[in-house]
Amino acid sequence: MKSERVLDIFKEITTIPRESGHEGPITDWLCNWAKAHSLEYKRDATGNVLIVRPAAPGKESVPVIVLQAHQDMVCEKNAGVQHDFRKDPIPYVIEDGWMIARDTTLGADDGIGIAACLALLEDDAPTGPVECLFTISEETGMDGAEALESGFFSGKTLINLDSEDEGQLFIGCAGGLNTNIKFSFTRKESNLSYVRCSISGGIGGHSGDDINKGRANTVKLMARFLYSQLASGLQLVSIDGGGKPNAIARECEAVVAVPDAAKCISAFRTFGANLAEEFHTTDPGLVCKAERAPMHVMPVTASASRRIISALCACPHGVEAMSQDIPDLVQTSTNLASAHTYEDRRIIEIVTSQRSASTSERRAMAAKVRACFELAGARVRHMYEYPGWNPDMNSHILAVTAGAYRRLFKQEPEIKAIHAGLECGLFLQKFPGLDMISFGPTLRGVHAPGEKLELASMDKFVALLDDVVRNFE
Repeated sequence: MKSERVLDIFKEITTIPRESGHEGPITDWLCNWAKAHSLEYKRDATGNVLIVRPAAPGKESVPVIVLQAHQDMVCEKNAGVQHDFRKDPIPYVIEDGWMIARDTTLGADDGIGIAACLALLEDDAPTGPVECLFTISEETGMDGAEALESGFFSGKTLINLDSEDEGQLFIGCAGGLNTNIKFSFTRKESNLSYVRCSISGGIGGHSGDDINKGRANTVKLMARFLYSQLASGLQLVSIDGGGKPNAIARECEAVVAVPDAAKCISAFRTFGANLAEEFHTTDPGLVCKAERAPMHVMPVTASASRRIISALCACPHGVEAMSQDIPDLVQTSTNLASAHTYEDRRIIEIVTSQRSASTSERRAMAAKVRACFELAGARVRHMYEYPGWNPDMNSHILAVTAGAYRRLFKQEPEIKAIHAGLECGLFLQKFPGLDMISFGPTLRGVHAPGEKLELASMDKFVALLDDVVRNFE
């Protein structure tokens, strides 16, 4: 198996729509690919696909190994970019050793895992039996993994291909859940002036891998400014910022009604200058703008404005606790992912996500978020919870993979747990005793525009996967 072939397949995958919850085109493509290569496959009612390659002659006694990747991708784009993820191919460039999507997400998470599976399936290297599992909607709730039925695959050893740092072997991950909040509001006529405030240019990133990097959360920052202006008589008209639950908010816009528009605009400019200083390293492109806006709807009542803005300002965001066992590993965190105004329903909806390797700590973090918003009169519900995956240092597949890495590259791999969520926790829950590991090439900026794949890391990733599967016993 060659890394060039993996990359070619991935390039084809970038032309196929696969937004979470709308994976039909990639699901169909995978089934057709299996047919074209005369390989056995099956597809369940949820959309999960399994493609099977039988053992090569003489390898019939080798245990089945399962390779796993998810079909969907996080679909994010920069403001003002015209791109329809449900029909348009992902635009990318090859530059300075990286494959980069400048204005959208690239989808290497986890399209590169899909491509690696298919390249191995079509390769003529003699291996034992291989089952390739492609799940749906990993990014929005792990729906595919949750819906897997007993017996869908037969292997007892699984390699998850959804990691983002070459040279690191992952044997544990955080579990997660979402906490969704809804504020109902009424509007009341006023004689206030209107101002539109916007924060853009945030780096954003993955709410697990990047939560400890101190990056700007634009929804959180907007709430901070709005709260500072409540005493002046500010009332909220609308707030819209952030996107997916597992992404750090990069942009946010709020329209407010104020007694003195010029004073509000001046205050926001000062606030923007402060942010430029605070985030000059992590988010050097942060831009704050304020301008007068035409009145289009009446403002939210003063009391509701205060409750909504105060709760958003108080809502925790970021690292809650570090691991007591693994150096530099985030144990528990929360992400204030988005806030959006829906005028037709007269609600403001806020989405947050919590992560922790510990179920009790994850739920305690979610309860803290819930309490914050319930005190302000919002309706709150928890959803999409998935378990973590506890490390097993005695894992057979870990020993095989680490040994192959040392032999191939003459260096030690890092053996780690990850604060991001992987489907492995759900697999273990549904298939007790499953022996698992996760690894992949180096990706940067996943879940945000500018996502990129390091091409040099592909050679080592592909060589390692090929060696482990070829020599597994």
